[in-house]
Amino acid sequence: MLLCGIDLGSRSVKVALMDPDGGFSFHKFDTVSFYRQHGRAVAGQLQVDFAALGLGVPEKVVATGYGRQTINVKGAEVIPELKAHVIGAIQQTKLSEFTLLDLGGQDSKVVLVARGRMMDFQTNDKCAASTGRYLENMAAVLDISLAELSRHYEHPVDLNSTCAIFGETELIGKVVEGHTTASLAAGVNYTIFKRIKPMLTKLLTDTIVFTGGVANNQALVQIVESEMKVPVVVPEYPQYNGAIGCCAWGMESR
Repeated sequence: MLLCGIDLGSRSVKVALMDPDGGFSFHKFDTVSFYRQHGRAVAGQLQVDFAALGLGVPEKVVATGYGRQTINVKGAEVIPELKAHVIGAIQQTKLSEFTLLDLGGQDSKVVLVARGRMMDFQTNDKCAASTGRYLENMAAVLDISLAELSRHYEHPVDLNSTCAIFGETELIGKVVEGHTTASLAAGVNYTIFKRIKPMLTKLLTDTIVFTGGVANNQALVQIVESEMKVPVVVPEYPQYNGAIGCCAWGMESR
């Protein structure tokens, strides 16, 4: 049985295909391009042309979506975003007690998981200041790649703006002051931590599982682990965690 998990994110659509032996293959599409090229609205539902995607025709599809904008995919079982991410984290780490930190393209989520169940959560989908979009913008200001940005956490320049847009202006001012690129990049990474720290502090456990595209930022992983003083686990496929959770749910609900 070929299972398909779809995570319709704000910046990208992540697809996980699970074969009968439990093996995965992964595919990622720009969200707008995906809707334009591979989906169309049919009676208030999104009909996905799997044949055009070249991914085969799955026997079962489970989907989740970004924040409150969960889209009803035609022929799919749709589950809430937080449920998908919790199940995905459990599937990938085999842990049942942890704090889930998920930082995506345009929102941030922290979930308290105990005995394999979601007990409490906090989300921020109203501001892009602690998300992948913010990191992309700051890297562009510094004229460096995201990979380069993610290397720096030592000697951070103090950045105080809580707004993604005003943050760019503040960063440009620090560039003019003559700070090194490494210190500026470290400062950018620390601003992400400062914005998520209150959520982490409220729902902290002995382990943090870090998922979402921002989990590929190794500097931020180092910062969170050092500041929160608990181990940070990054699953093998952090960006596909929601899609993996959809597949795992599909297996359980057969």
